[in-house]
Amino acid sequence: MKKFLKIFIVIFLIFIYVYVCNISNIPENIVLFEGESLNLKIAKGLNLSEKNSYDVKLASSNLNSKISEAGNTTLNVNLFGGIKVKEVSVDVISNTKVVPLGTAIGMKLYTKGVLVVGMTEINTDNNKKEKPYENSGIEEGDTIIQINDKEISSTNQLIEEVNKSNGNTLNITFIKDEKTMQTSITPVKSNNEYKIGLWVRDVAAGVGTLTFYEPSTNSFMSLGHGILDIDTEKIIDIASGELVTANIVSIQKGEKGTPGAVRGTIETGTIIGKIYENTSFGVYGELTNKSYAGVDISKEVAAATRNEIKTGQAQIICQLDNSGPKTYNIEIEKIYKNNNENNKSMLIKITDEELLEKTGGIIQGMSGAPILQDGKFIGAVTNVLVNDPTQGYGIFADLLIKQMRSS
Repeated sequence: MKKFLKIFIVIFLIFIYVYVCNISNIPENIVLFEGESLNLKIAKGLNLSEKNSYDVKLASSNLNSKISEAGNTTLNVNLFGGIKVKEVSVDVISNTKVVPLGTAIGMKLYTKGVLVVGMTEINTDNNKKEKPYENSGIEEGDTIIQINDKEISSTNQLIEEVNKSNGNTLNITFIKDEKTMQTSITPVKSNNEYKIGLWVRDVAAGVGTLTFYEPSTNSFMSLGHGILDIDTEKIIDIASGELVTANIVSIQKGEKGTPGAVRGTIETGTIIGKIYENTSFGVYGELTNKSYAGVDISKEVAAATRNEIKTGQAQIICQLDNSGPKTYNIEIEKIYKNNNENNKSMLIKITDEELLEKTGGIIQGMSGAPILQDGKFIGAVTNVLVNDPTQGYGIFADLLIKQMRSS
């Protein structure tokens, strides 16, 4: 009997765990294109209804038709018919039109606080080697935002506060994996300066491709992936940023095992936009100088849903010299319609002979190049296959636009 009871308890706990995981995985905010179906994978025993609806069955059966028009709807996630366990906000956005660009641009990102990118042992004035940061819990990739309750927004500010300590213990507030934490470090003296043994950075810059401009919101999206710190390989959490013009210097052709690159400079770049967010699906913000960005409103096209995309011929737009963007032919080989997790929505192959001659395929700096098919914007280039630079991945247009609207 006891054995049976133990088995029953284990099965019951597994059952509870599965449902808790399933409920937790249902997003609290969902963005849909107008006419797009709500395709949520939910466990048996769970259903959806409109908020304040008492007829769950009727509400569920008409759900897709009721949320197909632009606007906001709040849905209840119900367990076994009537036990509300979660609310989901659904924003339906009207069919979107964008101007695909493919313009080479530069980006300057300013971090929230200062990003820890390295650690070093300090040779003190007492001829000792010390690690002041040891046991503080701070690691590469963490962000320092306060010292002794004073906000830190630059490397120079951090250096100033450390030197002002005169060797007294500093109370430090930092962010690790999106969690705010507290610690303390006692600086040591080296060459008549106080140091804590951390290398930090407050700005990042690079060259990429501007994907599209959305006239209705005056917004842009770029890259199709987030900007990672070169040392920590984590997405940089930014406070602000600038979109600037770029000057292309050279092209390094891609080969099997060696990714190529667009080499450019932004030293004399003109500011053409404000960057608001650096996300896993790309960088977005507000465009302030449309002419320098190459925007031609007459080239506005509809953004396609993933259900409209098909395998076969398509085009990308990218800029490989300072004469401006050009259109090149590609082939869409596979489509991963159910992928909402990452930026590998489509497997693509470069087929354009001119582009292959110039670049060998997809190269660094082409990320964000808009993809068009049948006169619609369907996505952007994101990744290259290192062992075959003619192949790579693209992200769906709907993911880019939803990311921009929901953040």
